[in-house]
Amino acid sequence: MVNLAVLASGTGSLFAAMLEQKLPIRLMVTDRPCRALEIADEAGLPHVLLPRRFGKGFDRDAYTREMLALFREHHIGLVAMAGFMTVFTPRMFAEDAYRLKILNTHPSLLPSFKGDHAVKDAIVYGVKTSGCTIHWTTEELDAGPIIAQESVKVLPSDTVESLHERIKEVERQLYPALLKTLI
Repeated sequence: MVNLAVLASGTGSLFAAMLEQKLPIRLMVTDRPCRALEIADEAGLPHVLLPRRFGKGFDRDAYTREMLALFREHHIGLVAMAGFMTVFTPRMFAEDAYRLKILNTHPSLLPSFKGDHAVKDAIVYGVKTSGCTIHWTTEELDAGPIIAQESVKVLPSDTVESLHERIKEVERQLYPALLKTLI
């Protein structure tokens, strides 16, 4: 069985959906205090707050090395980013590290609307369909090989919040099911 780590930065709703599917999660890591840590605590799972500094002075390479050390310490074979908002250095994806072992979900149909404003960008552009993409994480942001996508219709009344919530509902089904298949 593959040991899974989940990385989160927010409410933990995607992490909770993964727990409901009884995935072999062995470690939860966050980059800031958030609800995902409480969920891990309630589930009795090992969890770590590996805080990052925002702005100048953030040593991204040192942060990547610390994360790699955590993965190795817990014998992690697969990583699921679930709303995790910290970008790693190429060291994470070196052949002997976690190349094609880290999955991410993104709230658009990649390759359209990369980055952290994808839902807003889709609405501003006027698309009729958006969705989510599960992809392998690589050195280039939101550019790794796509594994799965599911579309979500954009309604005329949609706000960024309403569309993003409907996309999250799809992610909470698609992502855990995909992980279960991969494992």
